[in-house]
Amino acid sequence: MKQITVISGKGGTGKTTITACLAKLARNFVAADCDVDAADLHLLLKPKQGKAHDFYSGKGYMIDHDKCTNCGKCRELCRFAAIDEKFNIDPISCDGCGACYFACPENAISVKDNLAGEYYISSINNEITPFVHANLHIAEDNSGKLVSKVRQEARRMAEVTSADYIIIDGPPGIGCPVNAAIVGVNLALVITEPTLSGIHDMERILDVAKHFKIASKVAINKYDINIDNTKKIEDICSKRDINCISKIPYSKKVVEALIRGKTILDVEPEHKISMEMRNIWEQVK
Repeated sequence: MKQITVISGKGGTGKTTITACLAKLARNFVAADCDVDAADLHLLLKPKQGKAHDFYSGKGYMIDHDKCTNCGKCRELCRFAAIDEKFNIDPISCDGCGACYFACPENAISVKDNLAGEYYISSINNEITPFVHANLHIAEDNSGKLVSKVRQEARRMAEVTSADYIIIDGPPGIGCPVNAAIVGVNLALVITEPTLSGIHDMERILDVAKHFKIASKVAINKYDINIDNTKKIEDICSKRDINCISKIPYSKKVVEALIRGKTILDVEPEHKISMEMRNIWEQVK
């Protein structure tokens, strides 16, 4: 079973669009959306949504007003201003450090597991292909753990279905969620664009992949918006001994398809970009 994570280093490069195209071309696979902070792969894959499974991470705290004497020790200690004048804890401001819990002389503060989000085991391709995705609640900061849970469930479904591939839509950036999305995979497909930020962030994510000893390949999206920067990307890949497998031209046809909630493969399967998506799949599968 081969695991392929599509990453970008920055948002807006076309990572999810290309992941959706790969999912349209693959056979006998499991799809996983690991961009849990802003999951949107489902908008293009149109899954039959499965049951929501609660995801708990960290701790939440509550003040029992029947026990509370309003001494104010908890408010004095709280570095996050999460406790108001009426001694209610704002769950969004609370960082879960537990200082109030240990400081309360009346044992008026209770602790509970924090419901941080949900994950789903849905299906696409007429309910043939498993699709694992998730939703992190507002202001929660444990997205790396939720990414790990999504990957764990994707691997489990791949074993159940004897899948040949797991295709993962990774999160942008280089932080903890990205680390969780690429560690242990067989290939990182890095989607970049010929802009200064695109080049900078591509180099950062390639460094992360190298740190985890993950093989990488690069695809340049909208390569023709700046040919000079495209050449710089190709030079960087050459110096790093990384294969730049595709240069995808800009086309309004892709935008028009996305507005309709479709991929270019859905609306114009013989378009030159559709053909380029097939080329990418042949080189990563």
